[in-house]
Amino acid sequence: MDGELRALEPIFHRAPAGVGRAFFERMTAPDFFEIGASGRLYSREFVLDTLAERHSRPHDDPWEVTDFTSRRLEGDTWLVTYLLDQAGRVSRRSTVWTWTADGWVARHHQGTLV
Repeated sequence: MDGELRALEPIFHRAPAGVGRAFFERMTAPDFFEIGASGRLYSREFVLDTLAERHSRPHDDPWEVTDFTSRRLEGDTWLVTYLLDQAGRVSRRSTVWTWTADGWVARHHQGTLV
């Protein structure tokens, strides 16, 4: 599981340029929500709209993941945590992933500035 989940993170940063909203809809559960580095709560709809705009064109997004861990919470649900360095902007990230018949889907994501 660790390798599969590692390949999905950092969530929303591994998508190829030009992908549309449907790409991100497939990787998030209908009840997905995010708590941003600002502490704000973001709905799935807001996140999907933002990602569709961000990835609609090529953009520079340098990043490095370190301190990656994955832990089974219960059944097919896992917690992933890591540090994300985006050109000096470092945040601690966590994502709750669930394995479904359609593959991995994110249920929650949080980023906290370090």
